[in-house]
Amino acid sequence: MAKAPVLTPQAEDFPRWYQDIISKAELADNGPVRGTMVIRPYGYSIWEQMQAEVDRRIKLAGARNAYFPLFIPESYLTREAEHVEGFSPELAVVTVAGGKELEEPVVVRPTSETVIGEFMAKWVQSYRDLPLLLNQWANVVRWELRPRVFLRTSEFLWQEGHTAHVSEADGRAYAVRILHEVYESFMRDVLAMPVVVGRKTAKERFAGATNTMTCEAMMGDGKALQMGTSHELGQNFARAFDIAFQSAEGQQELAWTTSWGVSTRMVGGLIMCHGDDAGLRIPPRLAPVQVVVMAVREDDAVIDRCRSLVDELLAAGIRVESDLRTETSAGRRATDWELKGVPVRLELGPRDLAEGAVTMIDRIAGTKDAVPLDGIAIRLHAALDAAQTALLAQATARREERTAEVTTIEEAVEAAATGWARIPWRAVGVEGEAALAAQAITVRCLVMPDGSLPPADDTPGAVAIVARAY
Repeated sequence: MAKAPVLTPQAEDFPRWYQDIISKAELADNGPVRGTMVIRPYGYSIWEQMQAEVDRRIKLAGARNAYFPLFIPESYLTREAEHVEGFSPELAVVTVAGGKELEEPVVVRPTSETVIGEFMAKWVQSYRDLPLLLNQWANVVRWELRPRVFLRTSEFLWQEGHTAHVSEADGRAYAVRILHEVYESFMRDVLAMPVVVGRKTAKERFAGATNTMTCEAMMGDGKALQMGTSHELGQNFARAFDIAFQSAEGQQELAWTTSWGVSTRMVGGLIMCHGDDAGLRIPPRLAPVQVVVMAVREDDAVIDRCRSLVDELLAAGIRVESDLRTETSAGRRATDWELKGVPVRLELGPRDLAEGAVTMIDRIAGTKDAVPLDGIAIRLHAALDAAQTALLAQATARREERTAEVTTIEEAVEAAATGWARIPWRAVGVEGEAALAAQAITVRCLVMPDGSLPPADDTPGAVAIVARAY
């Protein structure tokens, strides 16, 4: 009898395959309240790696971490009309606390522009206080009607940056800097995901923003996923919260603000971009465990060598873990590590030890070779570098192969059945965007033919990226 596959094959049912990976790779479970999730230790270790890499880049861009309250007075949200209108269907509102009805309801933060705007107004008096560059790592709540673990949950983890600037040009430059130097850099160089960086249309813009810029990635099924956004907020929130400063000329002026964020949605993107029918495939620069050293069977000499090999690899700067659970079959453990997407597995048994070798299984290249233990760290560094490069190349090739150049809405709809379409924005416009939306297809972003950001929605020559999306 043929052995049943561990995962539902992608080609058979991509959404079921996604749920299988989350469960069987021990990433997350559904929480007790609909739309919430419990992130398991292995899934959280992936998020921690993401958080560390993004946080480092944010700090290099000059922002500092702070923390603001989970609860926001309802009146704060009503000050910026477009903002509250955009978020009102998703709000969770507390009306009773401590056994008493509250005088003013409080909102569980869906995002923090309003509460941070309130404090920016207190902290900014002079142009010398600007730019004010803040970031927080937090949880937020947006009551989700159609939840999916990591992609859309009622509560999720993220970072949200909020800044205030002396001029529109300064705010715009910083929002673009975050987009490229933090988000695009991280997604390309660490996640090995070749994101398209573009401008959202007015219809897709963040509520209360004057401009929203995005990083869009193609998933394994050809759909798009918005991986992160950076927003110019103009003076909308500064006007609502009186974030004003005295200019160098002695005039009272309103600040120009931005906000930007990425979330645990990136974990879902990682799964769907790189995963295969055997499980996760984690880029080495991200992987919490880059190499696992596995004892094939119970043997004191083998166990001792596995332990010393782990120490050797740790000293060589490799994130490594040992697997000495010899009471479980080697085949079962190998399958588990493949599911978890660890880039390289080293299997050591008595015969390997006698020959001064180890069996090296490369998850990305799909190879299995006997290699000398002598000089293994150098070989592993080379394999990890090659795996990182290969994953980016594979994701880039898929996007290029499944992106069609089209000239009509009908052709764009046809292309979106299996991938993306690139179509001149002038051939879409507001009416075409509505026609696409009626078929659950969206304009993911606008780009210039050379890949740069359009300065405005109506920029001549802009190209629309059209796709179905998560």
